[in-house]
Amino acid sequence: MILGVSLVAYFAAVLARTEDGWDVSETELDDVETLADLADLARGSAQDDDSVLIFIEQEDAWFAIVRVDGEDDPRIFVSDGAAAARSSYGSVLTDELVDQAGESEFGDLDHLLEDSEEAEEQDDEDSDGHSGVPVGPLGDAHLLTEFGLASDELLALSGEGAVPGDALEEIAEALGCGEVLEAVR
Repeated sequence: MILGVSLVAYFAAVLARTEDGWDVSETELDDVETLADLADLARGSAQDDDSVLIFIEQEDAWFAIVRVDGEDDPRIFVSDGAAAARSSYGSVLTDELVDQAGESEFGDLDHLLEDSEEAEEQDDEDSDGHSGVPVGPLGDAHLLTEFGLASDELLALSGEGAVPGDALEEIAEALGCGEVLEAVR
């Protein structure tokens, strides 16, 4: 065993909307360093300008959904901003959401921060430059509404005690591609 080395397991899948439903494939994130890289990965899987979703999960700690529609800016939802901010791929997303705060639909981050001891403790524990990222859901909870998953349902799947892997399975079921996602997992 090598001390100081931690292998973090991620699962990532690209779900491309087609005329016949969803085409789902597992993907690697090794070359993803920015949100632009992630958007390019999604656009490379798109059929015409149809929607592409990227599901990312880290060891049942958090999950994220990135939606790309043609050349529009990506829309992002993260189940737990603080947990994601502490991981390499998650920080790409949370950094973008924090940068957008006050300039987009996310508004001022202050209203997203939980007013609780847990959130304060998390900020105190977070020494890697990601303080201020809220504990809990962060981003656009409406990004799947037109596919039949309401924002309150997505938020419920991100709530306390929710298991990110199970949440992604439920989301895929709601989108009509649960079996296909399970096959690539």
